[in-house]
Amino acid sequence: MPTQSRRNGQSPYTADNVLLDQVNRRLLAELHADPRITMSALGRRVGMSAPAVTERVQRMERTGVITGYRMQVDPAALGLPVTAFARVRPAVGQLPKIAELAQALPQVTECHRITGEDCFLLKLHAPTVGQLQEVLDQFLRYGQTSTSLVVSTPVPLRPLPVEADSDG
Repeated sequence: MPTQSRRNGQSPYTADNVLLDQVNRRLLAELHADPRITMSALGRRVGMSAPAVTERVQRMERTGVITGYRMQVDPAALGLPVTAFARVRPAVGQLPKIAELAQALPQVTECHRITGEDCFLLKLHAPTVGQLQEVLDQFLRYGQTSTSLVVSTPVPLRPLPVEADSDG
Protein backbone atom coordinates (compact mmCIF):
# COMPACT_ATOMS: atom_id res chain seq x y z
CA MET A 1 0.00 0.00 0.00
CA PRO A 2 1.57 3.36 -0.98
CA THR A 3 0.55 5.06 2.25
CA GLN A 4 2.38 2.41 4.26
CA SER A 5 5.49 2.61 2.07
CA ARG A 6 5.49 6.39 2.44
CA ARG A 7 5.21 6.05 6.20
CA ASN A 8 8.46 4.13 6.44
CA GLY A 9 10.28 6.26 3.86
CA GLN A 10 10.46 3.48 1.28
CA SER A 11 8.81 3.50 -2.11
CA PRO A 12 7.92 0.44 -4.20
CA TYR A 13 8.31 2.55 -7.34
CA THR A 14 11.54 2.94 -9.26
CA ALA A 15 12.47 4.72 -12.45
CA ASP A 16 12.30 1.35 -14.22
CA ASN A 17 8.79 0.57 -12.98
CA VAL A 18 6.73 -0.68 -15.94
CA LEU A 19 3.59 0.78 -14.38
CA LEU A 20 4.95 4.19 -15.25
CA ASP A 21 5.59 3.67 -18.93
CA GLN A 22 5.01 6.52 -21.37
CA VAL A 23 1.34 5.56 -21.96
CA ASN A 24 0.54 5.48 -18.24
CA ARG A 25 2.32 8.78 -17.70
CA ARG A 26 0.15 10.28 -20.42
CA LEU A 27 -2.95 8.79 -18.78
CA LEU A 28 -1.88 10.31 -15.45
CA ALA A 29 -1.36 13.72 -17.07
CA GLU A 30 -4.83 13.57 -18.64
CA LEU A 31 -6.42 12.44 -15.35
CA HIS A 32 -4.65 15.28 -13.52
CA ALA A 33 -6.13 17.74 -16.01
CA ASP A 34 -9.63 16.26 -15.70
CA PRO A 35 -10.16 13.61 -13.00
CA ARG A 36 -13.85 13.30 -13.95
CA ILE A 37 -13.13 12.36 -17.56
CA THR A 38 -14.88 9.23 -18.84
CA MET A 39 -12.77 6.26 -19.87
CA SER A 40 -14.09 6.65 -23.42
CA ALA A 41 -12.95 10.27 -23.63
CA LEU A 42 -9.64 9.40 -21.99
CA GLY A 43 -9.13 6.64 -24.54
CA ARG A 44 -9.78 9.07 -27.40
CA ARG A 45 -7.23 11.53 -25.98
CA VAL A 46 -4.49 8.93 -25.80
CA GLY A 47 -5.47 6.90 -28.89
CA MET A 48 -6.59 3.74 -27.09
CA SER A 49 -9.84 1.86 -26.60
CA ALA A 50 -11.92 2.51 -23.49
CA PRO A 51 -11.43 -1.07 -22.18
CA ALA A 52 -7.64 -0.83 -22.59
CA VAL A 53 -7.56 2.52 -20.78
CA THR A 54 -9.87 1.21 -18.06
CA GLU A 55 -7.61 -1.80 -17.48
CA ARG A 56 -4.50 0.41 -17.23
CA VAL A 57 -6.17 2.89 -14.86
CA GLN A 58 -7.51 0.08 -12.67
CA ARG A 59 -4.05 -1.51 -12.52
CA MET A 60 -2.56 1.83 -11.41
CA GLU A 61 -5.29 2.09 -8.76
CA ARG A 62 -4.69 -1.48 -7.50
CA THR A 63 -0.94 -1.00 -7.25
CA GLY A 64 -1.21 2.36 -5.52
CA VAL A 65 0.13 4.60 -8.28
CA ILE A 66 -3.27 6.30 -8.27
CA THR A 67 -4.21 6.71 -4.61
CA GLY A 68 -7.50 8.51 -5.08
CA TYR A 69 -9.46 11.27 -6.73
CA ARG A 70 -10.27 14.48 -4.95
CA MET A 71 -12.52 17.45 -4.98
CA GLN A 72 -11.17 20.84 -3.99
CA VAL A 73 -13.36 23.25 -2.02
CA ASP A 74 -12.52 26.82 -1.04
CA PRO A 75 -12.27 26.75 2.79
CA ALA A 76 -13.66 30.29 2.98
CA ALA A 77 -16.83 29.09 1.23
CA LEU A 78 -17.31 26.71 4.18
CA GLY A 79 -16.84 29.51 6.70
CA LEU A 80 -13.18 28.68 7.33
CA PRO A 81 -11.28 31.73 6.00
CA VAL A 82 -8.30 31.37 8.39
CA THR A 83 -5.62 28.98 7.16
CA ALA A 84 -2.44 28.35 9.10
CA PHE A 85 0.57 26.09 9.22
CA ALA A 86 1.79 25.02 12.63
CA ARG A 87 5.03 23.30 13.51
CA VAL A 88 4.79 21.13 16.60
CA ARG A 89 7.67 20.08 18.81
CA PRO A 90 6.41 17.35 21.16
CA ALA A 91 7.56 17.11 24.75
CA VAL A 92 9.43 13.96 25.72
CA GLY A 93 7.21 10.91 25.30
CA GLN A 94 4.37 12.86 23.67
CA LEU A 95 5.08 12.18 20.00
CA PRO A 96 2.24 9.65 19.45
CA LYS A 97 -0.26 11.92 21.18
CA ILE A 98 0.40 14.73 18.69
CA ALA A 99 -0.42 12.47 15.74
CA GLU A 100 -3.52 11.10 17.52
CA LEU A 101 -4.79 14.61 18.30
CA ALA A 102 -4.15 15.81 14.74
CA GLN A 103 -6.09 12.82 13.44
CA ALA A 104 -9.01 13.57 15.76
CA LEU A 105 -9.38 17.28 14.96
CA PRO A 106 -11.33 18.11 11.77
CA GLN A 107 -9.63 21.52 11.60
CA VAL A 108 -6.35 19.74 10.79
CA THR A 109 -6.44 18.93 7.08
CA GLU A 110 -2.83 17.78 6.77
CA CYS A 111 -0.32 16.38 9.22
CA HIS A 112 3.23 15.59 8.15
CA ARG A 113 6.04 14.04 10.19
CA ILE A 114 9.09 16.15 9.37
CA THR A 115 12.80 16.35 10.10
CA GLY A 116 14.46 19.11 12.09
CA GLU A 117 13.80 20.52 15.53
CA ASP A 118 10.04 20.19 15.10
CA CYS A 119 8.47 16.81 14.45
CA PHE A 120 5.16 17.72 12.81
CA LEU A 121 3.86 20.22 10.29
CA LEU A 122 0.10 20.76 10.39
CA LYS A 123 -2.22 22.60 8.04
CA LEU A 124 -5.27 23.95 9.83
CA HIS A 125 -8.45 25.82 8.90
CA ALA A 126 -10.68 27.83 11.25
CA PRO A 127 -13.48 30.41 11.14
CA THR A 128 -11.52 32.95 13.21
CA VAL A 129 -8.06 33.47 14.66
CA GLY A 130 -9.59 32.98 18.10
CA GLN A 131 -10.94 29.57 17.14
CA LEU A 132 -7.59 28.69 15.58
CA GLN A 133 -6.01 29.53 18.93
CA GLU A 134 -8.41 27.14 20.69
CA VAL A 135 -7.32 24.33 18.38
CA LEU A 136 -3.63 25.12 18.82
CA ASP A 137 -4.03 25.25 22.60
CA GLN A 138 -4.98 21.57 22.53
CA PHE A 139 -1.52 20.75 21.15
CA LEU A 140 0.17 22.72 23.94
CA ARG A 141 -0.69 19.90 26.36
CA TYR A 142 1.82 17.75 24.48
CA GLY A 143 4.50 20.18 23.28
CA GLN A 144 5.31 23.55 21.74
CA THR A 145 3.78 25.08 18.61
CA SER A 146 4.97 27.71 16.18
CA THR A 147 2.27 28.98 13.85
CA SER A 148 2.19 30.98 10.62
CA LEU A 149 -1.02 32.37 9.14
CA VAL A 150 -1.47 32.08 5.39
CA VAL A 151 -1.99 35.53 3.85
CA SER A 152 -2.03 34.34 0.22
CA THR A 153 -1.33 31.24 -1.85
CA PRO A 154 0.69 32.16 -4.95
CA VAL A 155 1.07 28.46 -5.89
CA PRO A 156 -2.13 26.56 -5.02
CA LEU A 157 -2.28 22.78 -4.81
CA ARG A 158 -1.38 21.38 -8.18
CA PRO A 159 -0.70 17.97 -9.71
CA LEU A 160 2.69 16.33 -9.47
CA PRO A 161 4.80 16.72 -12.61
CA VAL A 162 4.27 13.74 -14.86
CA GLU A 163 7.23 13.55 -17.21
CA ALA A 164 7.49 11.33 -20.25
CA ASP A 165 10.06 8.52 -20.21
CA SER A 166 13.44 9.68 -21.46
CA ASP A 167 13.89 6.52 -23.50
CA GLY A 168 10.43 6.55 -25.09
